[in-house]
Amino acid sequence: MTQSAYAAGDVAILRPNGGVVKLRDRQWTQIPAGFSCEVLDLQECTGAIELPPGLQVYELLLQGTQIETLPDDLQVEMAIHLTNCRELHSLPAGLTTGTLMLAGCSSLTSLPEGLDVWFLDMSGCWGFQHWPEQAHIRAGNLNLRGCTAIGSLPAYLGPLASLNVRDCSLLTEIPDGLKITGWIDIAQSGLAGLKQKPASLANVEARWQGVRIDDRIWTHPDSITLQEILGEENAEARRVLIDRFGQSRFMAEANAEILDEDQDAGGVRKLLRVPLPEDEPLVTLSCRCPSTGRDYFLRVPPTMQSCRHAAAWMAGYDNPDDYDPEIET
Repeated sequence: MTQSAYAAGDVAILRPNGGVVKLRDRQWTQIPAGFSCEVLDLQECTGAIELPPGLQVYELLLQGTQIETLPDDLQVEMAIHLTNCRELHSLPAGLTTGTLMLAGCSSLTSLPEGLDVWFLDMSGCWGFQHWPEQAHIRAGNLNLRGCTAIGSLPAYLGPLASLNVRDCSLLTEIPDGLKITGWIDIAQSGLAGLKQKPASLANVEARWQGVRIDDRIWTHPDSITLQEILGEENAEARRVLIDRFGQSRFMAEANAEILDEDQDAGGVRKLLRVPLPEDEPLVTLSCRCPSTGRDYFLRVPPTMQSCRHAAAWMAGYDNPDDYDPEIET
C-alpha cells in the first residue's frame, strides 16, 4: 500500500490518487466530490462532519466524531469505523462493507434496509430497536452486547462465527436454524433464563462473560451448590457459578461477614464479605433501590471498608468524602 499522507497545510492538494489521507479540525470541508483513497482518517476532525457524494475508500475512520449520517452513494470496501459516534442517527440504504463498527452509537435506533456486512459490532447501542426487513449479516462476528432494547433477532442472520448478546435482557429466543460456528455469550441476557438449549445451538460453545459454560450451567443453574462453588479452583469459572447461583443466595448460604451497616433512602445497607480460595474475597453492597423497592447485591472492590465508600466508588468517586448526593435513587 502506498503511504501518501497529507499534512495539515496541504489539504488544498487533495486529489483522488490513492494512499492514506489524515485530516483534522474542519479540514473535512475541503474533501472534493468523487474523492478516493485507500484510507481516509477523520478521527481528529471537529464539527458535524458531512462527507461529499461519490466518496470511494478502502477504509474509513470516523471514531468519536460528530457525524450524523453517511452519503447514500458511499463506497467503502473493507471497514467503516464509527465507534462512539454518539450523534449518528441513520445509515444509508444498501450500505455494503466488510466490517461495520458501531459500538457506542447510542443515538442509532435502526439499521438500514439492504445492509450487507460480514462483521458487525453494535455493543453499547442501547437505543437500537429495529432490524431491517432485508439484510445480509453473515460469516463474521456479531456483537450486540448491551443492546438492551432489542427483543428479537431476524431470521436472515448467519451463518455467524460468533454472537455476543450479553446484557440483552429482553432477548429471550433466537431464530430457528440460526447457525453459529464458534460461540455465543449469553451473560445477563434473556437467553440465560432458557430451560433448554436451542436445538440449533446443540454443538455451539456457550459462554458467560467470556468463560465457557456447559449446558447445565446455562439451563439448570438451580443445580449449582455452595460446595461446588467453593470447590471450583478456577477463579473465573467460580465467578460464573456465583452469578448463576445468585449473589444474594450465595452471600446468605456462605454466612457472609458484615463489614459495615448503615442506612440510606432505600433503607438498611450492608457491606458483606466472603473469602474465596485462591482469589480475592467477594465483597458486595447489599441495598434497596428507593424508587423500585428492589434489593440489589452489587459487587465492589475488596478494599471497600464502609457502605458509604462502596456507594461512592459506584458513583465514580475514589474519595468517599467527595460523594455527597442530594438524592439517591
